[in-house]
Amino acid sequence: MRLINRILLTCGLLFAIAAPSVYAAEAEVTVRAILVSASKQPGETDRSLSRYESTLRRILRFESFSQLGSGSGRADIPGQGRVSLGQGQVLEFTTESSKDDRIRVQLDWRGGSRTFMRTGLVLRPGVPAVLGGPKRGDGSVYALLVIAE
Repeated sequence: MRLINRILLTCGLLFAIAAPSVYAAEAEVTVRAILVSASKQPGETDRSLSRYESTLRRILRFESFSQLGSGSGRADIPGQGRVSLGQGQVLEFTTESSKDDRIRVQLDWRGGSRTFMRTGLVLRPGVPAVLGGPKRGDGSVYALLVIAE
């Protein structure tokens, strides 16, 4: 009887020590967002966006892109996070679940008191999602690259 109690106690202690580290490794995500201006005018794209230029061109069908701001936020899964983008814009996100390296998120992109977009996405780490936004005063439009890391 004592032997069984010791075995159970040892197993329980090992589980209590190991379990938090197993769950902590998968329990949070960093979301990076890049605020972009997309223009129909031919021109050079910012070097900082060169990695994403082909994706931006394919999805948005604009000629040139410039980075206006960026930021990142961290959240538990499930949980909530916030990314300050610059130019008074913010991306709030809620993580809902994670499966097979895919993270389901709800996004709320706002500028001041104006909501630009509310949507749900499934993000894969390192693969950018592109959101098209409202028109800017100079005729270009806002866009947002969202990347889970």
